Amino acid sequence: MTKVSNVKSTRASDVLVEYFEQRILDGSLPAGATLPAEREIVQEHGVSRTVVREAVLALANKGLIKAQPRFRPVVVKPGYDTALDVVGSVVSQLLRDSSGVRNLFDMRIMMEVNLVRHAALNASGEDIAKLEEALAANGAAIEDSVRFYETDIGFHKVLYEIPKNPILPAIHAAYTDWLSVHWRQMPRMPSRNQVNFEAHTRIFDAILRRQPDQAEAALREHLKFAWDQVSEELDGQDGR
Repeated sequence: MTKVSNVKSTRASDVLVEYFEQRILDGSLPAGATLPAEREIVQEHGVSRTVVREAVLALANKGLIKAQPRFRPVVVKPGYDTALDVVGSVVSQLLRDSSGVRNLFDMRIMMEVNLVRHAALNASGEDIAKLEEALAANGAAIEDSVRFYETDIGFHKVLYEIPKNPILPAIHAAYTDWLSVHWRQMPRMPSRNQVNFEAHTRIFDAILRRQPDQAEAALREHLKFAWDQVSEELDGQDGR
């Protein structure tokens, strides 16, 4: 086993996290198992106790273990969000150029086109009520761009929840996380917020009327406008 004692503390903890993360995900450390005692990890990997504690904290933040004072950390069953988080660093690398962002955005469009069609055909009364509540919150936030961004995410989040498939909300959270750096760098204006809110309203109305074709058309128009905004931000970065 490669020891990591000659690497900087932060890097050493990353290597240790990667080691235990792989063992958890491949089943070598199943849910309910405990990590080795701190002193065993120190001896086996040639790191300091500080490095071990940093790694344990990082694993807990990833949702891979449950750590409590005076108890050895316990492995927990990874969820879909955990699996997507593991690939997050790879995706972040792919998003360093505009083609990577475009590919991810195209994937989002394909996903949400099907989600709005499904909602128009299958949404329950409770689903419609949640979507209407999210739309109302979005409309109330038009003048507050930070809040509008949050409620925009909330509106789309409901679409991912309607099919009752636990993978979909995790995918939505991943999209939000991966693309947030670009959304947050875009200029926020009430006029743009108004356009996006009106698009959300058209999507909602089509779902309410059980019109999947209209819901898809409204969604495509909305995300085209959203992509145009992202493109402006990307073009500005390229021009710097």
